[in-house]
Amino acid sequence: MVKYLFSVLCFLSSVLAPLTARAHGLVFTRVEAMFARPGVVDITMDYDLSLALPQPSGYYALTQADATAQQAAMKDALPLIRESMEFYAGDTPLQLELQGFTLPKLPAAAFDDPAQDKSTILHFTAKLPPAPAPLVMVVPYGARINHPVLLAVGTPADGVLARSWVEEGPSDAFDWEKIAPRPPWYAELWTYLRLGFKHIVPQGADHILFVLALFFLGLTWRKLIAQTTVFTVAHATTLFLSRYGVVSVPSRYVEPLIAFSIACIALENIYRPKLGPGRLALVFCFGLVHGLGFAGSLNEVHFPKEQFLVALVGFNFGVDFGQLFIIALAFLAVGWFRHKPWFRARITVPSCYAIAAIGLFWTVQRIFF
Repeated sequence: MVKYLFSVLCFLSSVLAPLTARAHGLVFTRVEAMFARPGVVDITMDYDLSLALPQPSGYYALTQADATAQQAAMKDALPLIRESMEFYAGDTPLQLELQGFTLPKLPAAAFDDPAQDKSTILHFTAKLPPAPAPLVMVVPYGARINHPVLLAVGTPADGVLARSWVEEGPSDAFDWEKIAPRPPWYAELWTYLRLGFKHIVPQGADHILFVLALFFLGLTWRKLIAQTTVFTVAHATTLFLSRYGVVSVPSRYVEPLIAFSIACIALENIYRPKLGPGRLALVFCFGLVHGLGFAGSLNEVHFPKEQFLVALVGFNFGVDFGQLFIIALAFLAVGWFRHKPWFRARITVPSCYAIAAIGLFWTVQRIFF
């Protein structure tokens, strides 16, 4: 049984190891529906065009091609793009007409990065039926799209009035003529709570490893609560300060430090397996660094101006729930054997070596590549 559990941990490490690139890149799809003119809805969406190209590796080449080649490629990709998101006014399907697109301007290396946001911005219009009806977006099951989809609905005069988070299936129905000027605070809180959780599970590979490194210091509630509390306070501090413009550090410095923090914590579990002021100070310092990484990823998210603080708090708590979820899963996997005399030698030490190796690998990769 122990060998089986350790094999699972090794497998997870091998899966997480290749996921380098940006430590805290948020991968999701944004869609904005604006009602600017009577009888028409303007729809803008981010779409990772590699999902619709016959050869995804040719995405960068397409960005460098001439306008004629780009138009032809977009014409071929449109059917798959339209199939990824369907729009309805009541029961009436809307026909999206492409008005224009903007390809990403990124270096070639960015297109090989699974965490890099390399979306093409697509602008559509659709005619509404004569009788007013609520707007609904449907993400079909198995659609070629980066999940989840964040749908924002509003008017140019009032801005975004409501949001809906869609994994697969239908969104909330928006009777846009009756949407209140300001969405309720709990709607924004729930939206960004889910975004923060998604940022950890399953997208935050390196953050997952860091939390596991905290976990393997010792499977007691005292050690877990002390470390996670200190870490939460630290990353929340720099997350808030960064989002308000008080602190700013380039990601080229933050990303290697995040990876290095994983290795440091894992190795300390092996050579200094004690919870004391020194350990908590180290966790706090690395928590500050992780907070900078979270803030960098949030630059990709359009936070609502009218309820900015609510959204930021929701995202932060979503991150915290994500890390608690990882701890709970780890406890269920190996916590049953924590009192066995062989637990440290057979589970803790090999797992920490594996985590440290991945952290060091990511550190070197993020510095030089």
